[in-house]
Amino acid sequence: MVEHSASIDRAAAALRRGDLVILPTETVYGLAADAANPLAVARIYEAKGRPSFNPLIAHVATLEAAERLARLDGPARILAEAFWPGPLTLVGGDPCTGPRQRPRRA
Repeated sequence: MVEHSASIDRAAAALRRGDLVILPTETVYGLAADAANPLAVARIYEAKGRPSFNPLIAHVATLEAAERLARLDGPARILAEAFWPGPLTLVGGDPCTGPRQRPRRA
């Protein structure tokens, strides 16, 4: 357990520095960064060769943490309050511009 704890501590320190961390998930290995750090997020895009218009997934522990990264509408907040913590995925809008709007037809 001590070795595992030390690995977690090293990974957390790396994330705080803005470094990338590889971590196992249920099915694959993931590349992680601090989603609140724009330079760290840019490193994810660079490392994966991912186009900048292709959004990333951010894992958060609380509704408050989610709202620091994305704009959530009323229904999303209600769902988060009802089902978090738990396996619930929400799609939020850019915190600067809000949820994407469907183009209106003239």
